[in-house]
Amino acid sequence: MSRHSYDYGVIGNCAFSAHVHIDTSIAWMCWPRFDSSFIFGALLDDQKGGEFSIKPLQETVLASQHYIENTNILQTQITSTDGVYKVTDFAPRYYNADRYFKPLMLIRKIERIKGNPSIIVKCNPVGDYGSIVPTQSLGSNHIQFLGLEANVRLTSNISINYIVDEQAFVLNEDKYLILTYGPPLEGPIIETCSVFLNRTKNYWWDWVKTSSVVSFYQREAIRSALILKIHQYEDTGAIIAATTTSLPEAPGSTRNWDYRYCWMRDTFYTLNAFSNIGHFEELEKYFHYILNTTIDEQDRYQPLYGITGKKQLDEKEMPLSGYLGNQPVRVGNQAYTHIQNDVYGQVLISLLPLYEDKRIIFTERFDSSDLIMKTLKMIAKTFDETDAGLWEFRNLRQHHTYTYLFHWAGSCAAIKMAKVLKNESMGQLAEELKKRAEVEIEKAYVPSKKGYAQAVGVERMDASTLQLIMMNYLPGNSQRAKDHLMALEEELAASGGLFYRYKHQDDFGEPETTFLICAFWYVESLACVGRVDEAIKYFENLISFANHLGLLSEDVNEKDGSMWGNFPQAYSHVGLLNAATRIANKLDRPSFL
Repeated sequence: MSRHSYDYGVIGNCAFSAHVHIDTSIAWMCWPRFDSSFIFGALLDDQKGGEFSIKPLQETVLASQHYIENTNILQTQITSTDGVYKVTDFAPRYYNADRYFKPLMLIRKIERIKGNPSIIVKCNPVGDYGSIVPTQSLGSNHIQFLGLEANVRLTSNISINYIVDEQAFVLNEDKYLILTYGPPLEGPIIETCSVFLNRTKNYWWDWVKTSSVVSFYQREAIRSALILKIHQYEDTGAIIAATTTSLPEAPGSTRNWDYRYCWMRDTFYTLNAFSNIGHFEELEKYFHYILNTTIDEQDRYQPLYGITGKKQLDEKEMPLSGYLGNQPVRVGNQAYTHIQNDVYGQVLISLLPLYEDKRIIFTERFDSSDLIMKTLKMIAKTFDETDAGLWEFRNLRQHHTYTYLFHWAGSCAAIKMAKVLKNESMGQLAEELKKRAEVEIEKAYVPSKKGYAQAVGVERMDASTLQLIMMNYLPGNSQRAKDHLMALEEELAASGGLFYRYKHQDDFGEPETTFLICAFWYVESLACVGRVDEAIKYFENLISFANHLGLLSEDVNEKDGSMWGNFPQAYSHVGLLNAATRIANKLDRPSFL
């Protein structure tokens, strides 16, 4: 049985991203934003998705990909029967004139390595999910694509006729392709692209150097940090779950979802990851996004929002063939209408570093006491509600243990913040909610299993309750934590450290694949209870499920190790970063060992 893998690298600059297939095709790229229509979307429909490729005229003998070390600059090397060439793909990003230069610009540099390869360049962007095919207007060194939302232009030192006619030519010098949305490239092509490449390379190198990435599997942690970084939409600070939509959690499952949005429920894990690598700029931008998104909400917080804080994310199915024929292809996400009450605790925990982390100067804080009180009152108001839970069950509402855990954790955070603010009423309300949450969590305890169930009144187990250990509700050295972990292992553990979210039937049947972030939670939990050797063993196995570039998907099939789900999945990389940090802290070894 062959393993399914996503043979793509991803580049980006915190304004847009692109998936580059190992054959040089830009298989997925949305402009002008992460949540816009694709301009290249062969990933979901090779007929309607357009094409941007640099392929050899002769047969490809070998194709390989790698990132320039410690950057998000991707290099794809193609060996054909008549020569070898390399394509360097990047999205410019660097600090300039007191701000970040991050244009909607894709640059492709083509270099001859050996022989005299003949290549064919195709550039056929589309609009409105493939329903718009633009007309082409030719200039002396550019092609303008008319009929799209804005001015999309390809500038090149390749013969424009060769590109328009898709005619092969011999690569005998460095060539450049610059695709822009809005303002076109100004200035000499070769010189300008060289400057952009060098400055972008130096930006990423400096970014990594200023990251406090642990020494435990540092190379993998660095790649995860770099991938997580380009999932942030810098304009607002939002961090999306993935840059793709409708890549199936399992083939034929119809579990095909649009993940190009920001889930509030993942706030704690993401902020924790950025904190672990010492990057406050991203953390602060994300926090500002959370504040701006929630400040006007009076009734309740949604589980997810658009990258600009948009509330309504209507879900619709598109007339596209789907990834490997998997339909439906969905745009939007109905989960924005769900009730997921753990979100309030997530917001409160996200505020805590402003008050507790001594690296943040007090004058940099703002008065968030109103937001804290409002959020605590939302917990109180919704306390007895059933909800859809973090797995977003569409036809199942329960009193989820995970929800009450975040009521507890959010209240604990609010107690600490109330002391700093000297706000007695805030502290009193938080104490009351904390005690109430403890009572509800304990109702989910199943004596016969010596573990906590998915929800009050049921006996089935759920990987989300690993957080009881990770968040120290159950201290790692306690027997109850060790027993609870064993109860979860018995029901949900898969081979090699993989972990199922749950095993019961849901709205779409029984889950077929394991969820990668749950596996990393399992690794963290093992470290918490002192089973560090097992944590290391499973961590080492989990990273083997990455693709050829170290990128992780959302789901993994236990039987054959296949990658499924949206890709790359930001929270899988968050899971890797946090697990690596947890193990490194347990090992407590100097960074030079």
